[in-house]
Parts: sequence; structure tokens; C-alpha cells
Amino acid sequence: EYIKESEVKALCTKAREILVEECNVQRVDAPVTICGDIHGQFYDLVELFKVGGDCPDTNYLFMGDFVDRGFYSVETFLLLLALKVRYPDRITLIRGNHESRQITQVYGFYDECLRKYGSVNVWRYCTDIFDYLSLAALIEERVFCVHGGLSPSINTLDDVRSINRKQEVPHDGAMCDLMWSDPEDLE
Repeated sequence: EYIKESEVKALCTKAREILVEECNVQRVDAPVTICGDIHGQFYDLVELFKVGGDCPDTNYLFMGDFVDRGFYSVETFLLLLALKVRYPDRITLIRGNHESRQITQVYGFYDECLRKYGSVNVWRYCTDIFDYLSLAALIEERVFCVHGGLSPSINTLDDVRSINRKQEVPHDGAMCDLMWSDPEDLE
């Protein structure tokens, strides 16, 4: 049985209230366990908590790409959101390139929401949250973390702080580079 649509909406509303207060570059205290792409692998996420330690005992930084590809993107993202709401200072979520409306329509999250709920509402609630996720994290003022990579248009942390993150991931520019930063051939 899936989480009720009304409960998904309520969770997303509460998560947005927390995330809107966070910075583009979110400060994180050490020690912290840093986790890469989860991609809808709910049972791997559960195992990660078994191995790494339960929250709030362990401080976690999730580096984006919570959804798509796996079969349990809804459950994965909602578990992370629920933990964020319950332990806002112990779970940090930053945005990856799959936290994008366009990408989720190609790589599975959109279809999963439609299949499980019969409408696009849950997909909309979740993708609206994507726009509030931080773009980067800074551990102990020393370690800079992003999903993708650096950008030629970013020289300082203040450049990252000044980006308007409350939007779909653009196709180019600083925000795109932080999410993607895929190499390309130059002629």
C-alpha cells in the first residue's frame, strides 16, 4: 500500500517550510556520512542506514539523484523528506541533475508516480520540492560538495549563494554546471 496522496502533500508542504530557510550552500558539521546517487533504490537506502547508523545518531549528506532509474523513487524520496522534516539538522539534501522535471519525465520518476497514484499530483508535489533543495554543501567551512562539478562562471561561494535556485534546472550556466558538469569535446 502506498502512502496516501494527502500525506505526500502534507509531507512536501512541511519539507518546503524547512528547505526554504536553507541556503544555496548549506553548512554541514563533521563528522558526516556522505552518500551519492540513490536513484530510487529504496532497499539500498535502508541498508545504507543499517551500515552507516540511524539518524539522528549519524549526520548525513545526500548528494542528489534521489529518484529515477530504480523502482522505488517515490518511497526513497519520501523517506529522505520525512527524515529531513524529523531531523532537519542531521539530514542535508542537495540537488542533483535528476531533481528536474524534464529529466524525471524521461528516466522513470514521472511514470512511477503515474503508475502508483493514477495522476501526476504526487509527481508535482515532489518536483516542486526539488526547486527548494540546496545546490551545494560546505563541510566545516573546508570541503565543498556539489552533485555535478564546478563552473567557469563561479569564482566564489558568494557566486553560488547568489543563484536563484527556485527554478527548473537550466540548460546552461552556473546552476546547470553545478548539477551536471558533464565533460564535452571542444574543437
